[in-house]
Amino acid sequence: MQHVKIPTERIGVLIGEGGETVETIEQAAEVELTIDSEDGAVRIESVGDTVKGMTASNIVEAIGRGFSPEEALSLLDDEMRMFDLINIDRAARNDTDLRRKKGRLIGEGGRTRELMEELTGASVVIYGSTMGIIGSPRQVEIVRSAADMLLDGAPHGAVYSFLERKRVEELKSQGMDYHEFSD
Repeated sequence: MQHVKIPTERIGVLIGEGGETVETIEQAAEVELTIDSEDGAVRIESVGDTVKGMTASNIVEAIGRGFSPEEALSLLDDEMRMFDLINIDRAARNDTDLRRKKGRLIGEGGRTRELMEELTGASVVIYGSTMGIIGSPRQVEIVRSAADMLLDGAPHGAVYSFLERKRVEELKSQGMDYHEFSD
């Protein structure tokens, strides 16, 4: 049995219309969810495959941190897909600094977050004082490095160059030419 606490404003997303999302999670992950809508506590009890059951806590936490249920459920698609969470609060000195650091991660019009997704293939959500990442271990590692660079004050251009360099490396490792995809 596992316990996860999510923000109460995300309980509705977890439950879904008519309980549809919670039923989908329960069936796909072979678990039973007990949700306390008062405080956001979710009890997860495995009723089938224990590996799937262990993934259910990441699915619930990902939904709680701003991912759509569909994106969170993608954690079951491939055993190499993972969910990671960066606590932006830890890098901030105060509320003003937290807002500034979140702004750096999001970028003007959301462009920095979008580039992280486009150039790595990972899904990235910034919610509250956290940044959630869903992807392969390599994708998560690259996004985490880029986020750390931004939180440490690196110029956006340097971070974009880093992301592009990692994308080229990834394409080359797959035997592809970057210029085939850059048009």
